[in-house]
Amino acid sequence: MASHVVGYPRMGPMRELKFALESFWHGNSTAKDLQKVGADLKSSIWKQMAAVGIKYIPSNTFSYYDQVLDSTAMLGAIPTRYGWNGGEIWFDVYFSMARGTTSVPAMEMTRWFDTNYHYTVPELGPDVNFSYASRKAVTEYKEAQQLGVDTVPVLIGPVSYLLLSKPAKGVETTFSPLSLLGKILPIYNLDLIKGGFPTGKYLFAGVVDGRNIWANDLAETLSTLHALESIVGKEKVVVSTSCSLLHTPVDLVNETELDEEIKSWLAFASQKVVEVNALAKALAGQKDEAFFSANAAAQASRKSSPRVTNEAVQKAAAALRGSDHRRATTVSARLGAQQMKLNLPVIPTTVIGSFPQTEELRRVHSEYKDKKISEEEFVKAIKEEINKVVKLQEELDIDVLVHGELERNDVVEYFGEQLSGFAFTINGWVQSYGSHCVKPPIIYGDVSRPKPMTVLWSTMAQSMTARPVKGMLTGPVTILNWSFVRNDQPRLETCYQIALAIKDEVGDLEKAGINVIQIDEAALREGLPLRKSEQSFYLNWAVHSFRITNCGAKDTTQIHTHMYSHFNDIIHSIIDMDADVITIENSRSDEKLVSVIHKGVEFVYDIHSLIIPSAEEIADRITKMLATNILWFNPEFVLKTCKHTGVKLALKIFIAAAERLRTELVHAKKEKYE
Repeated sequence: MASHVVGYPRMGPMRELKFALESFWHGNSTAKDLQKVGADLKSSIWKQMAAVGIKYIPSNTFSYYDQVLDSTAMLGAIPTRYGWNGGEIWFDVYFSMARGTTSVPAMEMTRWFDTNYHYTVPELGPDVNFSYASRKAVTEYKEAQQLGVDTVPVLIGPVSYLLLSKPAKGVETTFSPLSLLGKILPIYNLDLIKGGFPTGKYLFAGVVDGRNIWANDLAETLSTLHALESIVGKEKVVVSTSCSLLHTPVDLVNETELDEEIKSWLAFASQKVVEVNALAKALAGQKDEAFFSANAAAQASRKSSPRVTNEAVQKAAAALRGSDHRRATTVSARLGAQQMKLNLPVIPTTVIGSFPQTEELRRVHSEYKDKKISEEEFVKAIKEEINKVVKLQEELDIDVLVHGELERNDVVEYFGEQLSGFAFTINGWVQSYGSHCVKPPIIYGDVSRPKPMTVLWSTMAQSMTARPVKGMLTGPVTILNWSFVRNDQPRLETCYQIALAIKDEVGDLEKAGINVIQIDEAALREGLPLRKSEQSFYLNWAVHSFRITNCGAKDTTQIHTHMYSHFNDIIHSIIDMDADVITIENSRSDEKLVSVIHKGVEFVYDIHSLIIPSAEEIADRITKMLATNILWFNPEFVLKTCKHTGVKLALKIFIAAAERLRTELVHAKKEKYE
């Protein structure tokens, strides 16, 4: 019986690729150095799968940035702005498309289906000339052959590639990328197969979850495989993963501090490869009884552990069903009360939340984590940094300030560390895009909030200024979608539990005098099911979860939220969130959202780009949005990922654009009444 794995994490067990990429981008190493790291990682992955006994080992799943960008390079579908004139695609053009340059913007990024992985969106027009411009797939196949490993090259199919693309600028409403299918097929050299499941073919059964980190229930899965075997034949079933293991951490062996009981419930990429092979052998009559017995014991331990269930939390979450949980008044009524309280100018300015952390501050975090400094020393250091951030925002004349989130390690992990039911890894990194990795928390049990999580820091910042300071929270849907979620109860139940915890935090912030509270739902779209028939159900409970967090807030408390992705088709659900101010990315999307937004929004610009837009460019984009009822001004993303040197300059331009718009509005009103 054969076994197969769709793909494997690229970053390496200790994020070797991340550090090699960033060293190359900063000019501290050569292309040859980067390729050497890549070759070592590929070799290690192939040899590991071969040693375990996987029959169908994938190649061409490694990438220096993104597999869709690799396909764009293979097809020679390079936008003209990158100056490519033919020939083999090399790192200069490749990374220019991925990251942009100081003069040329990067290609758009968006989420890979319903995951937290991001891909680079191809830009295609009717005049694109496809050509075989990158031989990466063949090269990797030959690399594996030289190591004595026979692999199966993995390609993104032509139809999928075209559907993942977007029409190039200027032909958005008149052109469908799918119309290029006839032009793209010769590059793939494929013979299209018609009909259903054909005789003589194999069924690759994706029975090991590639999206989560829970150990497979081997006994249950083996039963499923036997059922499949009876349908297609014993020799026609290939045991595989449900998708690439790209979405899981590399190896549990590296988790030396993870609780042993919880650790027994988990399987990372390396363990999933072993599960695949064990199932394939069992189906062939070579069952490893000891391995299956240990797995059954771990499954039983998880089901019976008192750490998993909190009856009070389950009861509170169950009581939420059937209720609407909306604030008592409408947005328009609340905005009037909030303006009386906050006295904000036309086009108020703010920032998303986090500011860059200095090397010294990172050292403080590390020493506090290692218990080398006391909590008092940690708080003192953070307070000094918050004061600097507050003073900078006052100097720049920003209207609604943030405390900078300088006490936080991550937008989700920070909250998870203070909530019950969460566990954390040391090296459980997963690639999000390029060299950027995330370390999702593990939700293993019922969630509750033992004590306030952010009140200290928000009130500390508010005591330093007369201007309003935003309380900064991550929303329940984003915490859910950016975590590895327990699979023993519906996701909505877990989300409701998190929502109740955030609701308690909103109440405590409000009592402490914080009048503006941002509840970020950056990952709302990420959880949207692929099947359209399931999307309405998801949106109903996801939006309901957000409303639960702030349904008890006073009219004078202004609730903000922040999100990014493509939202045109779910804009009504976003409006139904009933937030007072909604921040949606509007820079890389070419203002596509303007035509569908009918309530108060914030304009945002792309802080990730290497290009800082001019005040004139920003003001021009804003002008297109002035038909909305209320407009705020906001950078597109958190400032934490930026260098210190660029933050002040970017924010100065940002404020200048707001002032320019305010001046133009004053002149326009004068002309109207003269």
